[in-house]
This record gives sequence, C-alpha cells and structure tokens, in this order.
Amino acid sequence: MQKDLRNREDVHLLVTSFYKKVRKNPEIGYFFNNSISDWDAHLSKLTDFWESNLFFAGNYNGNPQRAHVKVDQENGGKIDQSHFGIWLNLWFETVDELYKGELAERAKHNARKMSTHLYIKMFQSRQVKED
Repeated sequence: MQKDLRNREDVHLLVTSFYKKVRKNPEIGYFFNNSISDWDAHLSKLTDFWESNLFFAGNYNGNPQRAHVKVDQENGGKIDQSHFGIWLNLWFETVDELYKGELAERAKHNARKMSTHLYIKMFQSRQVKED
C-alpha cells in the first residue's frame, strides 16, 4: 500500500523521480536541459519549493514566475499550453506512482494551479513585449 508524502525525503524522491522523466521527454526535456546547468542545485531548490508548498516549511527562496518567463523568452516565446500539459501529466503520473493520500492530492492540485498561473504570466509577458 502506498503512503502519503510525509517529509522532505519524500518530496526529494518525488522531485528527482519526476525530473528524470522530464529530462528524457522529447517534447519538453529540451527546455529544461538547455536552461539548467546545475541539476543538483536545481533539484535541491525544487525540493525546497515543494516542501514549502506542501508542508509550509518556508525554506524556498526564488521567483518561479520570473524564471519561467525568462526561459520562455530565451526560447522565442515557443512554450505553449501543450508543454505545460505534458509537464502536468508527468507530475501526476509520478505522484500517483509514489504516493497516495491528502498531500499527494494537494501536490497534484497545487501543480495544476501553478502551471496555469505560470503559463498566463508567460503569455502576458509576451503581450507586453509586443506592445
């Protein structure tokens, strides 16, 4: 029987398992592999993010919106909703493979909200550049 997310170690397993899939994915791996030079540092930062997101740990320092807008700009504004859909499907798949419970469901819900917010912010930044 699967357990729910309980601590930082669980979050780290989720994040590292997920990004192994992302990095190999032919449709979205490119964006990540070309923009992240230090994967160990990035995975640690993402573990901080999700630990804070799920357990309210407060140890994340960063601006995901700014980071995603920058990656989109570096890729000529070519990141679209289908890329976010692939990302989200891989996240759901990984959560479901590893965990089951309230926090696992929260991880999926929060990822869905976050992906929508980040895509909207990226799209809005394109509009500002065009004006």
